[in-house]
Amino acid sequence: MLLAHLADTHLGFRQYHRQTSSGINQREADVSRAFRQAVSGVIEKRPEVVVIAGDLFHSVRPTNQAIVFCFRELQRLREALPKTRIVVIAGNHDTPRATETGSILKLFAELGVVVAMDQADRVVVPEFDLALTLLPHQALVVAERPDLRPEGPETYQVLVVHGEVDGLFPLDRWWAEPGGAVIDPSDLASDRWNYVALGHYHVMREIRPRVWYSGALEYVTPNPWGELIEERKTGVRGKGWLLVDLDTGKVERQYLKAERRLLDLPAIEAQGLAAAELNELIKDRVAKVRGGIADQMVRLVAENVARHVIRELDHAAIRAFKATALHFHLDLRRATQHRSIGVGAPGPRQTLTDVLRGFLGRRPLPERVARDRFVDRGISLLEAASADEEGGG
Repeated sequence: MLLAHLADTHLGFRQYHRQTSSGINQREADVSRAFRQAVSGVIEKRPEVVVIAGDLFHSVRPTNQAIVFCFRELQRLREALPKTRIVVIAGNHDTPRATETGSILKLFAELGVVVAMDQADRVVVPEFDLALTLLPHQALVVAERPDLRPEGPETYQVLVVHGEVDGLFPLDRWWAEPGGAVIDPSDLASDRWNYVALGHYHVMREIRPRVWYSGALEYVTPNPWGELIEERKTGVRGKGWLLVDLDTGKVERQYLKAERRLLDLPAIEAQGLAAAELNELIKDRVAKVRGGIADQMVRLVAENVARHVIRELDHAAIRAFKATALHFHLDLRRATQHRSIGVGAPGPRQTLTDVLRGFLGRRPLPERVARDRFVDRGISLLEAASADEEGGG
């Protein structure tokens, strides 16, 4: 029996400032296309069960456009596979913080989709001899958690849970999805689970045999660069979903065709470089991108850049790169400073820019505020203030 495992679709996610010809945020459109492509892939594989392990939407109150799009895609899935059981659990993004706030996920029950919003649930599918134990985000943040051991005589036992397996996230979590309920990996160790479908971690990852994160369908964190690095470290080729054979335990990665590239260009060591030299290196890095940077998401890091060099760069050329790419992030990092504290040896410390970037990247924001624009604005104001200080302004 086949199961399709999707998670962290984050429909309605918005990032950067560019819009499509119809006035939709370009990244929101990219995320929608990824979901449509995944639904088409699931229909082609014709599994008996489809699970979406949390964060179907990026916010508790998604736009009408995101809701209608999701409804139509799930309806398309239901019509193409009428005998397939479709299950959705709520993630931390889907879960209202106030008890009086409703959840839009209830709407999809009208399509025959099984929805678990705030409490643990167990769903038996007699025609498949299958039992699904569903643990949405809210079920894991209560004082007494439900038992994670399989129950009942059903041949196929599947656990669907949205949370963070303890020890999985790197110590440097600045790129990772915050707010997940922590799960002890030993709680997932029962040999009676035919499969454990996890959501919350955005990179495809096997935790142990038959226990997997499917990852997100697109790059939907405020800063995707650490996510890209994590994928490279673990040999993951991109975004997609998982097709699982519940009889054999075989898991096949179903990669999606990316709408656009996420490019992390080779970093520049700028120690001792004059502005003219750094300008040439920046232009050279951009010129060597195969296919160009038009409509792509690009980052270029320059380490140990002197403060006066930042002011003297060719900002007109940098603005042109930003206008060409969907997003061009020139990450200019000043030289690391050292200081001694107490009796310890001198050690590195974060620059003020790094500290501010980290703080603004984590700070809760109203839904209407674009985080990347908020962070960029904060960094720009800091650098302008620093330049004024140096110039005596």
